[in-house]
Amino acid sequence: MAAENEKSRLDDAARAGWLYFIAGHTQDEIARMLQVSRASAQRLVSLCLAERLITFRLEHPIAACMELAARLRERFDLAHCEVVPADPAAPQAAAGIAERCANLLDATLRSETPVIVALGTGRAVRAAVERVTPIDRPNHQIVSLVGNISADGSASFYDTVGRLADRTGARHYPMPLPFLMSSEDERNKMVRIEPIAKVKAIAAKADLRLVGVGQMDQKAQVHVDGFVSRDELFEMMRLGAIGEITGWAYDGRGRLLKAGTNKRLTSIPPEVPAKTTTIAAAIGAAKVPAIAAALNGRLINGLITDETTARAILER
Repeated sequence: MAAENEKSRLDDAARAGWLYFIAGHTQDEIARMLQVSRASAQRLVSLCLAERLITFRLEHPIAACMELAARLRERFDLAHCEVVPADPAAPQAAAGIAERCANLLDATLRSETPVIVALGTGRAVRAAVERVTPIDRPNHQIVSLVGNISADGSASFYDTVGRLADRTGARHYPMPLPFLMSSEDERNKMVRIEPIAKVKAIAAKADLRLVGVGQMDQKAQVHVDGFVSRDELFEMMRLGAIGEITGWAYDGRGRLLKAGTNKRLTSIPPEVPAKTTTIAAAIGAAKVPAIAAALNGRLINGLITDETTARAILER
């Protein structure tokens, strides 16, 4: 039992040390993240130094992450790239990238100058929004890139715009449309109505776009979450879809498809090539082909991922 307690204490110290010395958090922030008192956070950081964890447990993995980020940035000419340590015990866990996305949102939203943040949906983006530090910024604007109503009329659980607005007091603009319309003609009519056209105009002026990347296979999020049917998913796969961003399906070279559900999709399409800072948050072996294609097709110009995913992208 004593050995287990010691291991847990060192694990907490390593975590606190990473957050303090590598991620740049204050001890107050670390206390909130680890749900301990500020005094406990301070002791954990001191223990990390005393036990030399920062040298032997943290320095090398973080250096590797920084090197991977630099290689990705250079290969794909990225405006922004961060790579976080992978968690071997939970390789699909999005907590690491969510924390870095939250830091990015925090830095953007701290600006006194009005900014526009455009958000996609997905688990990583939602988790990031939940970690944003509450701040009063009524002059900012938060806008959705995605129609958030599924085929059965229900709203997406992973909608993020309203939640971020709650935490910032910013004006927010959801996309009050079904994810897919019944026909291309109906889609074209709906996206031209005045309230939707205004949302699109705001999104076009965004300072930051934060999106997820979805794979196009039988576990595709757009299918699992009820936005496209099994037949619609299989049709897109037959057409060569390998991934999707805000619902827009693209092939292995990162080219948006001109058929299938893309013809009925209400989401705001990606810029090609991306000019606005467009950062994707995504991890996992299943998503590697989709992330790599989005990078090659210039659908995104920023990436937040983990070291396992980063290494797999670079090895393709």
